[in-house]
Amino acid sequence: MAALIVEDGTAKPDADSYISAADAAAYHISRGNENAWDAIEDPDAALRKATDYMVQTYRARWKGYRKDGAQALDFPRTWLYLEPFVHGVVGTYPFLVSDTIVPEEVKRACAEYALVAASTPLAPNLERGIVRERVGPLETEFDRTSPEYTRYRAMDMALSPYLMGGGANVQLVRS
Repeated sequence: MAALIVEDGTAKPDADSYISAADAAAYHISRGNENAWDAIEDPDAALRKATDYMVQTYRARWKGYRKDGAQALDFPRTWLYLEPFVHGVVGTYPFLVSDTIVPEEVKRACAEYALVAASTPLAPNLERGIVRERVGPLETEFDRTSPEYTRYRAMDMALSPYLMGGGANVQLVRS
């Protein structure tokens, strides 16, 4: 297989990962996941799957704009402002992320997704949750409220500053 092409902030037209295998390994070692990462047969393939998943999942939700129409991935981005605001001498301003980088949170999420992608599909075929099932005299009732897909909340929360609407699901509870 071809060598992994890592986006370095130059808007590569052929990039296929947000993070290198070496950087992903260093990330997982620092989090105590060294054995799980070392067990992956093809880290490059896992990183490609993770990056593909991130592009498919977040493309329409990222703040800002892709730097170049010909770039393969969603980063680098222009006009990407983050909150909380920077407190300046004459007021408060949003923090503008450089359009020559892939943010560390994006790289780390890619590494996390790659660890999952090495052992299970990130976007499996959908099935409804079963509440009750009948075999013979037994019946099946599907859960209408359960999500039909696996959510990776830790990664969603890590990426939330870069997503429109904050990216986090907020539930309103009235008392």
